[in-house]
Amino acid sequence: MKIAGRRESTNVEDRRGLSTGAKAGIGGIGGLIIIALMTFMNGGGIGDVVTNVVQNGGLSMQTETVEGQREFTEEEQKLAQECKIILASTEDVWTKVFRENGLGEYKAPTLVLFTGSVQSACGNATAQVGPFYCSGDQKLYIDLSFFTEMKKQLGVEGNTFAYAYVIAHEIGHHVEFMLGSLNKAHQQMSRLDKTEANKVSVRLELLADYYAGVWAHYEDEMNHSLEYGDMERGLELAKAIGDDWLQKNAQGYAQPESFTHGTSAQRKRWLKRGFETGDMRTSTFNVANYDDL
Repeated sequence: MKIAGRRESTNVEDRRGLSTGAKAGIGGIGGLIIIALMTFMNGGGIGDVVTNVVQNGGLSMQTETVEGQREFTEEEQKLAQECKIILASTEDVWTKVFRENGLGEYKAPTLVLFTGSVQSACGNATAQVGPFYCSGDQKLYIDLSFFTEMKKQLGVEGNTFAYAYVIAHEIGHHVEFMLGSLNKAHQQMSRLDKTEANKVSVRLELLADYYAGVWAHYEDEMNHSLEYGDMERGLELAKAIGDDWLQKNAQGYAQPESFTHGTSAQRKRWLKRGFETGDMRTSTFNVANYDDL
């Protein structure tokens, strides 16, 4: 993916010079917190969304913030720059898409870069939850070490589009928030048992994948930035973060009732569909039968 020399977004909070130390365990952070990519447990996968709902009496967390001074590596600075360029691309694309589809004014979210742990409007989270979007403050949070882990686990080194897919998926949750589908889905989930709520979660995650594909559709149309093999690598990543793939690699079998993000086949299908069509009229919530997703 060709992005060198392009505009960097200014909607960025770089908190990498700060560290938030947790003194106690996390209580009830509302919404869905992803299990770290490196653990491959219980159907976790990259690209989760955290809501501003606090459950079970809130957070049992005391934190202290300490300013730290350290030099960032060349790799870290390059990743930070790429994240800012990709974020700028999402701003340009979604401003255009919202305007052309009569969806109102697109309000860009803020990207927060952090190291170790971070405090959001949705509570305190560590790097091990992976990238996440918080609707409480309309920010997406990324510890850049996640991308380093992606290189080790999934072999995506040198493929900017793979990193872009992660960011575009989180922006997809922001688009869901702006269009009202995120809050509506979480309200629905609060009234359902765990298995049925998981099915709604899958629809949200697949819709974010779809919106990531829509972003790629217009990004390439506007900038001719995608190169040969980019989408294929993106689809390989989508496959590798499917609930079934993660669970089988972690424990040798899959538990469909616990899926929260969708299978490898589903994630590939919806990412590809968004890229091929760029159609904002399509939604995973318009598919009547869950098994047809």
